[in-house]
Amino acid sequence: MDKRYSVAFTVILILLLAGSLFIYLKTLQLSDVISDPLAGWVLVIVLLMLTAVIGRFFILLWLSYLANLEEQEPDEYGYYPGVTILVPAYNEEMVIRESISSLLSLDYPDYEVLVIDDGSSDATYDVACQFEGDYGKARVRVVTKQNSGKANSLNVGIGLAENDFLLCMDSDSKLTPSTLTKGVVHFRNPAVGAVAGNVKVINRDGMWTRLQALEYIEGLNVVRKAQGFLRLVNIVPGPIGLFRKKALQEVGGYDDDTFAEDCDLTLKLLTKGWKIEYEPEAISFTEAPDKLLDLLKQRYRWTRGILQSIKKHRELLFHPGKSWVNSMILWYMMLEGTLWPALSVLASVGLMTIAVLRGNMSLIFIWWSQLTLLEMVVALHTVAMEKEDLRLVPYTIFYPLFYILIVNIAKTLSGLEELLGLKMTWGKLERIGKL
Repeated sequence: MDKRYSVAFTVILILLLAGSLFIYLKTLQLSDVISDPLAGWVLVIVLLMLTAVIGRFFILLWLSYLANLEEQEPDEYGYYPGVTILVPAYNEEMVIRESISSLLSLDYPDYEVLVIDDGSSDATYDVACQFEGDYGKARVRVVTKQNSGKANSLNVGIGLAENDFLLCMDSDSKLTPSTLTKGVVHFRNPAVGAVAGNVKVINRDGMWTRLQALEYIEGLNVVRKAQGFLRLVNIVPGPIGLFRKKALQEVGGYDDDTFAEDCDLTLKLLTKGWKIEYEPEAISFTEAPDKLLDLLKQRYRWTRGILQSIKKHRELLFHPGKSWVNSMILWYMMLEGTLWPALSVLASVGLMTIAVLRGNMSLIFIWWSQLTLLEMVVALHTVAMEKEDLRLVPYTIFYPLFYILIVNIAKTLSGLEELLGLKMTWGKLERIGKL
């Protein structure tokens, strides 16, 4: 661990504590001068949310810092079992060439690439077939099948895979050269059934994609790193997941009865007692939606899929005796997926309403300042930890009360629709060819 990083981490925590405490006390001073009962109750909710947000950030920062201390030493590598990379593809003509090309540049001595074309109506299959053959350390195979969805395509790949370890990815993703080397070492432990990788946004040429790049680094990967330290990883992401083939076969592979097959599969593995690790150096770059509507559709589907997965495994929620760890994971997913976004929207909208109706706009400024300070500190920490682009940090100005509020509204509405049982279709995102 770099000593400079340790010092920077300590300074960041002190600044976070000092700044949060100052703004927290300013909010308390405002509550003393507000006699309106309704406004008082709104401030109570806001203060409780601030307390929860500050506590959550401190816990995530500390756990992710401890996880960084556990990084593997170079002499831990040298474990190179055969790996099959599964690439399910449906109408991916625009990105499949770059995706396969990146896989042929992996720094690993023995692996195969298996592309499963899911009955594409474009030239995906023809383009992929151009890569078939033996490349020395790598072999490329391409198969096609009738269109039946991503989950089924992956199951076909699991059945055809020639190796005992698999890497499942999206066809719009691109892996870094050391991904396999860094990821498979976790399988030295025979209890490990899967390894979650680190997903990053590759197209950072607009406001929405840069905000998503920041969100992936700060809001998703730092959480997964903290979960990895506690050995409580709850989702192996679709763009980068490594699996023991035996574990996938034991749980029956992927199911297609949710909109989040990666979340469902993770819960199935945990239920069977398999351990799941996180490897931050196994990196997949993926295309993010570059339009607001596409972004909201994506988060809408993610939320409904996670809730469907929780519902499918709901016995763990109410029977912790079977596995208190898995029960805790499910309750955490319920909190993050539904309750937390809804409370965040309630606190933000309630505070804005009171501020406008009572003519006290300083409330909004204080709320925004608090959240922006927290987000900026966490962004600095995670950008430094992952050696990321510092130019993403200024986007924290728009992050809490603009981007995250919009995303949380979408999550809240999708949660309500799932509760009401309203139907929804998958909705494939259009690729923009930035891979």
